[in-house]
Amino acid sequence: MGLDFSVEQTPNPTSPERLTEIQAEPGFGKYFTDHMVTVEWTPDAGWHNARVRPYGPLSMDPASHVFHYGQAIFEGFKAYRQPDGGIATFRPDFNAERFNRSADRLALPELPVEVFVEAADRLVSQDQNWVPDNSGEASLYLRPFMMATEVGLGVKPSSHVTFLVIASPVGPYFASGAQQVTIWLSEDYTRAAPGGTGAAKCSGNYAASLVAQQEGIANGCAQVLFLDAVERRWVEELGGMNLWFVQDDNTLITPELTGTILEGGTRDALKTIAGELGHEVEERRVDIDEWRKGVDTGRITEVFACGTAAVIASLGTLKWHGGEVTLPTETPVATALRAALVDLQYGRTPDNHGWMHRIS
Repeated sequence: MGLDFSVEQTPNPTSPERLTEIQAEPGFGKYFTDHMVTVEWTPDAGWHNARVRPYGPLSMDPASHVFHYGQAIFEGFKAYRQPDGGIATFRPDFNAERFNRSADRLALPELPVEVFVEAADRLVSQDQNWVPDNSGEASLYLRPFMMATEVGLGVKPSSHVTFLVIASPVGPYFASGAQQVTIWLSEDYTRAAPGGTGAAKCSGNYAASLVAQQEGIANGCAQVLFLDAVERRWVEELGGMNLWFVQDDNTLITPELTGTILEGGTRDALKTIAGELGHEVEERRVDIDEWRKGVDTGRITEVFACGTAAVIASLGTLKWHGGEVTLPTETPVATALRAALVDLQYGRTPDNHGWMHRIS
């Protein structure tokens, strides 16, 4: 299925001088490109009215379903400047397929993978000057999202849905950059329960995590660790990142997907890259006490988190009410994995997996 995209150029493009300033200090999700993509859906017309249009506010009725019943999902992936000056995105098909799994769970219509990818391609092509050079680790972050835009009250799947893509030049996700991150163990809140929406990338999951995030920040931490909702002992994920454990025999462990953990594209790629670097990879449940005791005994030598935004972030200290445990400052495994992934994304090493989607 293909769609005809109309293009409306912005009448007020960002000046080259201002764009240079933004790319010098982009932050994360602070500035947005000149255009966005919108596509609409109804049961009768299907997906239609595909447009590249100037970035700007949306006009929405106060009775739009998304405000009342929370039907909203999103994705995130990046476009990278390549050594020859071209642009490529990393595994957009993975994000498109996960987007559809989220849509199915939230009773939203599936969007054909090729439309998802084309929408992102068109926005990147339109605003290609916003993609930073590859001298550092800056990139253009793409945020596709879908929401229920039917007007009216009544709990039911929306009969009008809008899909959008916006883009933002980004630098490091954490203010500490490559330094180790301190994590707060949430003992009062859980992220997802069996049968819930844990495996979907829906907005409500993130809203529910914010109170725990506030608690973590109040205790000097940058992120929150969630345990399972049933036994409150099994490590699941951070507020927006998957977890990895490095053992003293160089085995890597990542919590298995149980329906309550979001399957990350970075996590999936690291399974392959780790194997290529000589690591055995295990997917299994990890008890929180295994983490705490493993650090004390030296069995666990590194813990790191991964995701599109931060790529790989090594964890330094895990804190909770009445205690903490601190990992070694040396992180050779996480450092090597990060370098291998980033070099592939920026075209500095060959893409032997077909993960990079070339746009220009």
